[in-house]
Amino acid sequence: MKASGSGSGTGVNRVRNAARRKGRSVAPRRKAGGDASSLRSRRPEDGFSSLSVEDLLDARDAYHVHLSHLQNVIATAVGPYRIVGTDPDARDARRVAARGRTRRRTLQNTIVAPWSWPSVLVFVDGWLDPKDFARCADEIVPPRLYLPDGRVVPTCVIYAERHPKPVAPPRRLLFPASAIGGGYPVLAEVQGTTHVGTLGCLVSDGDALFALTDRHVTGEVGRELYTLVQGEREPLGRTDARSLRKLPFAEAYPGWTGTNSHANLDAGLIRVDDSTRWTSQVYGIGEFGELADLSTDTLSLDLVGRPVCAYGAASGLMEGEVQALFYRYRTVGGADYVADLLIGPRAGRPAALARHGNSGAVWFLGEPPKPGDDRPRSSLPRPLALHWGGQTLVEPGGAVETEFALATLLSTVCRELDVDVVRDLNLGLPETWGKLGHYTIGAAAVPFVTNKRLAAFLDKNLDRISFSAHDLLDLDTALKRRKFVALADVPDIIWKERGPRKRGREGPNHFADMDEESARFGGKTLLELCSSPARLEPALWKDFYDSINVKGRNQGLLPFRVWQLYDAMVEALGRGDVTAWLCAAGVLAHYIADACQPLHVSRLHDGHPDTGEGEGVHSAYETKMIDRFATDVVAKVDQALKAERITPISSGREAGFETVKLMKRSTRALPPETIIKAFTDNPGRGRIAALWDALGEATCERMADGAALLASIWQGAWVEGGGARVPAAKLKPVSTRALARLYENPDFAPSLFLEMLEAQGDRLVVQAGR
Repeated sequence: MKASGSGSGTGVNRVRNAARRKGRSVAPRRKAGGDASSLRSRRPEDGFSSLSVEDLLDARDAYHVHLSHLQNVIATAVGPYRIVGTDPDARDARRVAARGRTRRRTLQNTIVAPWSWPSVLVFVDGWLDPKDFARCADEIVPPRLYLPDGRVVPTCVIYAERHPKPVAPPRRLLFPASAIGGGYPVLAEVQGTTHVGTLGCLVSDGDALFALTDRHVTGEVGRELYTLVQGEREPLGRTDARSLRKLPFAEAYPGWTGTNSHANLDAGLIRVDDSTRWTSQVYGIGEFGELADLSTDTLSLDLVGRPVCAYGAASGLMEGEVQALFYRYRTVGGADYVADLLIGPRAGRPAALARHGNSGAVWFLGEPPKPGDDRPRSSLPRPLALHWGGQTLVEPGGAVETEFALATLLSTVCRELDVDVVRDLNLGLPETWGKLGHYTIGAAAVPFVTNKRLAAFLDKNLDRISFSAHDLLDLDTALKRRKFVALADVPDIIWKERGPRKRGREGPNHFADMDEESARFGGKTLLELCSSPARLEPALWKDFYDSINVKGRNQGLLPFRVWQLYDAMVEALGRGDVTAWLCAAGVLAHYIADACQPLHVSRLHDGHPDTGEGEGVHSAYETKMIDRFATDVVAKVDQALKAERITPISSGREAGFETVKLMKRSTRALPPETIIKAFTDNPGRGRIAALWDALGEATCERMADGAALLASIWQGAWVEGGGARVPAAKLKPVSTRALARLYENPDFAPSLFLEMLEAQGDRLVVQAGR
C-alpha cells in the first residue's frame, strides 16, 4: 500500500513540487508557530505536525555544515520525534509539560507515539547533561532549525554508539531443495574467496528475466553466480551490465534538497539462465502483493513505525519496523551518503539484521505469513526495499547492541534499472509432472476420441480441460490470461497446493510404487502381481504395502483413482449431468499423465532413497526438461499419437487395469534407473539439454501412450453412461463457474486412502464405516 501523507503535509508537498516542475515560483510558507516565542507557548506538535518530508530535508541540508562540525554527531535522519517510553506524554499527549527533558534518549528506550511530530533525528555518541551546557556550548545540537523562509524544524537527539566490532558472519545458509527464488543464498567466487548474498526477487525488463540482488554480490559484468541445490552447485546466470551504485540525491528524488548527498542504491541484476528453475515466491514470505510505489509525491513519515519483514540467507526470517527515513550514515571527502530506510527490530523482538549474507534481500511492507495463514491477495506483504547493508548501534555503556538494516526503496531501484517486479512465475512449484506435461496429454486426447458426439462435446470444452496447441507453446502467458484453473491440473494446483481447498488425502492418488518387492508375496512386485483385472483389488494392494511396512499415506493408489473417476463419469451421465461428467473427465487427465511418467511408478521417484544418488531428478526430468523443450514436446506427442489406437473399455475395473498396463509399459520403455543415470551423468549447466537428448523421444512416446488411454477411458465411460441419450442442447461449452464450484467441493470425487476403498464387482466403493 502507498504510504499516505495525511498527517505530514504531503498534499502541500505535491503542490509545491508540481509548481516547481512547471517553472512557477512558490511563495515561502510560514508554518504555524514560526517564531521561538510562539513555540514556547504551545505544545511542540501543534506547531510542527504539518511539516513534510521535504521540509525536514531542507532543514537538514541547510544545517549540514553546522551539524557535521559537532564532534559527537555520527549520523542524521528524518522521522517522527521519539519520546522516552517512561515519560508521561509517551501515553498521553496532554502531559507534554511533565516530560523528562534531560533523560538520555536512545532508540531502545523511545517510542513513536501517534502524536509524535516531524523532526530531524540527530544521532550522537556523547550526551551532555544540563550542568555541562555552559562549558560545552559549541557541542550542543540546536533544538530548532530555522530556515530563511520562516519554517522552523525541530530536532530529536538520539544517543547511540557505533559498534566497533566487525559485522557477524552468517551462521547457517539454507539452500533450495528444488525451485530457486528470493531468500536463498547467491554465491560468487572472487579472488579465492566465496562472497555470499541473498537473492531478492525476480524482475523483468519485458524481454528477459533477472534476479535482483546487491551489487557487491553481482560484481563485474559477466561474473557467474551460483547456488547449491541438493548439495550440487547450480549456475544461476551471469551479472548483467545494468547495476546501480550511488546516485546524487537530487536525481534519486527530484525536487528534494540534498547538497553533496548521494543515495546509496547498490543494486545488481543476474541474467537468469533457465527460468523454469525459478519461482517468483520468496522463501519464508511466499506470494506477495504489488510493489509499494513510493516517490517524492507519495512518501511521508507515515511509513516510520510500519512493520516490515524479509528473509535473509544469513539470518533467516527477519521481522522489523521502519525506524527513520534518509539515514545519513557517512561523510567522506565532503560527500554524504544516505540510506533510504533505517530498519530496526520491533520492540521486544531482537533480530540479527546486520549479518553478512543478508545483502540483496527484499524487505516487505506488512507481517510475514504465519502457519495456516490464508490471507487474501489484497493483504499480502508488499515489496518495499532492497537490503544492502547493516549497522550495529550500542546503547550507552555497551550493555545493549541493536542491529539495523540499511535499505533502498525498491520503487527507486526499479525505476533506475527500468524493470518490473515479477510476481506470478511458477507459484507453488511442486514436484509433479510439469503443468505442460499434464496439459499436453489432456489436449492431445481430445481429437483422438472417435465417438463423434463425444468428440464434438470435448472440442467445445477443450479450454476447460486444457489449452490449445498454440497456447501450450506459450503456456505461462496463457495461464496469466486465465483465472479459471483448467481441469487437467486441478489435482495439483487446487487439491494438493491451495489453501482451504487443499485435500489432505490427495497425495497417494498421484502415484503407486509398483516396483517394490515383497518377501511375503514371493519377491514379486505389484506390477507382477496385477496380471489381470481380477488382481486389481484394494485389499490385495493393502496387504502388499503392509508386508513391506509402507504406511497409509504412502500407499499409492493411482489405478484405483482412475477407476473411481470412471465410475463418477458413468454415474454423472446416468443422471444427465454433463457438467459433472466433464469435470471428472478433465481431472482424470491429470492422473493418466502421472501414470505414463515412469518416476510416478517407482520407489526411485526422486533418486535412490538409500544413497541419495540422483536426488532432484524428479523435477529436472518432468518439469524443467518438458518446459524447456515445449515446442518439441507438442510436435512429437502429436506425431507419436499416429501410431496409437483406441482401447475398448467398458468398466471402471478395466480402466484401472489398463492404467496398470500403461504404468508397466512406461517403466519398461524408460526404466527409472535410466532416467537417474542420465541425470547424474550430466551435472551442471547442460544437464537439461542432455536429459532431452537422452530421454526426449521416449518421453514423448510415453505421453502419446497416455493420451490414447485417456481418450479410450473417456469414450468407454461416455458409452457406458449413455452418452448417446444426452440431448444435443446440453452438448455445449460448460460454465467455468459451475466447474469451479464442483472441483472446489470436497465431496466431488473425494480424495481417499487405499484403506478406505473396497471393490464390489466392477464398482469401487468406500468401505462401510469410513
